[in-house]
Amino acid sequence: MSLLQRLELAPRMRAERAWSRFIYLLPGRAELATIRRDPKRDLIAGITVAIVALPLALAFGITSGLGAGAGIVTAVIAGAVAATFGGSNLQVSGPTGAMTVVLVPIVAKFGGSVVLVVGLLAGLILLGLAWSGAGRYMRYLPLPVVEGFTIGIALVIALQQVPSALGVAGTGDKVALVAISAGGAWLAHPQWAEPLIALAVAGTMLLAVRWRPTWPVSLAAVIFAAIGVAAFHLAVPVIGAIPAGLPAPALPHIEWSSLSNLIFPAVAVAALGALESLLSATVADGMSVDEHHNADKELFGQGLANLVVPFFGGIPATAAIARTAVNVRSGARSRLSALTHAIVLLVVVMALAPVVARIPLAALAGVLLATAFLMAEASNVHALLRSTRGDAAVLILTAAATVVLDLVTAVVLGLVLAGFFALQQVVRATSLDVEHIDHASEVDDAAEAALLAENIVAYRLEGSLFFGAAHTFLLDLSDVSNVQVVILRMSRVAALDATGAAVLADTIAGLESRGVTVLLSGVRPQHEQVLSRLGVYAELAHELHVFPSTPDAIAHARRHVHGIAHNSPIERAAE
Repeated sequence: MSLLQRLELAPRMRAERAWSRFIYLLPGRAELATIRRDPKRDLIAGITVAIVALPLALAFGITSGLGAGAGIVTAVIAGAVAATFGGSNLQVSGPTGAMTVVLVPIVAKFGGSVVLVVGLLAGLILLGLAWSGAGRYMRYLPLPVVEGFTIGIALVIALQQVPSALGVAGTGDKVALVAISAGGAWLAHPQWAEPLIALAVAGTMLLAVRWRPTWPVSLAAVIFAAIGVAAFHLAVPVIGAIPAGLPAPALPHIEWSSLSNLIFPAVAVAALGALESLLSATVADGMSVDEHHNADKELFGQGLANLVVPFFGGIPATAAIARTAVNVRSGARSRLSALTHAIVLLVVVMALAPVVARIPLAALAGVLLATAFLMAEASNVHALLRSTRGDAAVLILTAAATVVLDLVTAVVLGLVLAGFFALQQVVRATSLDVEHIDHASEVDDAAEAALLAENIVAYRLEGSLFFGAAHTFLLDLSDVSNVQVVILRMSRVAALDATGAAVLADTIAGLESRGVTVLLSGVRPQHEQVLSRLGVYAELAHELHVFPSTPDAIAHARRHVHGIAHNSPIERAAE
């Protein structure tokens, strides 16, 4: 095929690849066929999840600053779209505590209506991540970062509920400051109705989790709290009335100059959506027997959900770990359960909106306080704190940064610190050992002593020769004395980067300048190009002082020391 023909076919080939990628991201026949596995169990699980999700959706909508209606809309619309197009058969999506943590400062800075635009942009970013295949990189997120992130979110959610649980308003630009100011205001004029309601609801949920973990107690506790408030006419704030139908507001008009200010918040929302959704899918896989999610399809489903939700007045959504866990424990077998959960929520809200509107804020605060307490597994946290100092430091830093800074910054800081400790471990695992290998490939102390007596030393380089480890063990070579030949065994070098090759070249140059001949043996094919381009071979006394095996290098070194005419195997082949 000529170059002209290839150029003419290139656009069509790109279009075909794009179309194939799009078809791949859509739910396939096999995935949709899982709906027929066990519809009865899926319907029961969906109803159970809806009962659990109703108070959470209301609470997260209120906490985000857009109102209870926005939380319900998100649970219904995002739950249905993500269930249909996502990559997990067991995932349940909707508003989450982690997402409200990100949204609160956005609402405070830009206003509630702008959150709709941020959600739309986040949906586009998630679709881009799905298209690029970014889902596979989730597996590299360290466990201490995940646990620290979860603990930090739990702390932020708990602090956010302090004003509602106490029935007072707080002031400040940070969630901790708001909680402290609310506590001070309550101490100045204590009212016990709201704290008692919040503690009763939270205590009921925690006891139920311990003794009856499969019971949907949260909704029952909230209903009893609402009945108690109505019966005794307590002056407890209630949710603003939820409209009988789903709202469908138009997106606010945003100037292009203002749109640039929303890019970073949208990236933060998208990053959290991807992170929490893929974590939740991983949890669901672990709780089931034969389920394995598709990370890219899950990002695609979450992207579509966030693209659609703003047109109905909903907040950005992500997969919910707690609701997904309830779904799996309730016996769900396919995405039909998540679709059922969305439909049940829609029917309940449209039929019982006046009743739902009387739920006290203090009761929803109790639901979220219990949820925050249950988010982090105490056994996992205790194990990580005791495992290594590095794991403990990463966990604590990530959790603290989540509370003090923001979620995305916290994850970045956690990854940086985890990378630093991982780098330390790699450096420690990298070694430079004196070793003589005879033709039987066995270590012989007598032979090694004889070799040293001939002013020859062989070093085995083992591990990764990269920027973090190169200086650590190659500095020892610079101090070599009383030898005429140094053999560097490279066969066990697992990784080699530009820094490692450059340090190796400098070390060889230093040894050669002192009259020490350096030979290399066992260089891996994938490292030859790096060594050549970074000048390692150029620093050798002879560019062909490279041998396929250590015995060949030793034989050459002995001939060199004793002044015997010699050529390397490569030199002889060249002749």
